[in-house]
Amino acid sequence: MKVAIAADHGGFDLKTQLVARLKTDGFDVADLGTYDTTRVDYPDYAKKLGEYILAGNARRGILLCGSGVGASVAANKIKGIRASVCHDTYSAHQGVQHDDMNVLVMGGRVIAIELAHEISRAYLAAELLQQEPYLGRLKKVLAMEEAMCQ
Repeated sequence: MKVAIAADHGGFDLKTQLVARLKTDGFDVADLGTYDTTRVDYPDYAKKLGEYILAGNARRGILLCGSGVGASVAANKIKGIRASVCHDTYSAHQGVQHDDMNVLVMGGRVIAIELAHEISRAYLAAELLQQEPYLGRLKKVLAMEEAMCQ
């Protein structure tokens, strides 16, 4: 699976370690930056990641900032992106199964690499459950997005 990953300076260290782990796991990883700890703005990387996914260059994305909160807020402003902060494997897996989450967001200053790796693997292994009530709820979310983004 092709997965894109991006981070601001607060998520840089975790991103660097996570890229290496995911590549070892056999994932095709596109590292969209940042590439050092120089202060940058998380909305720029949320936008870059979202556009990359929506262009069809990756199926899923992982976005990191200091806490995960700001990056999640920014990513969810992009029509077609469904992002959530997840700091546990259950939420990451269930977020895909029930809500068709396509961007996992984590806080580089909140969790360590071992847990981030486990969470990422759970997220990347999950698939949307093609049944009700999940499909009906997703349809409602997409209709809300369409109505609000006109």
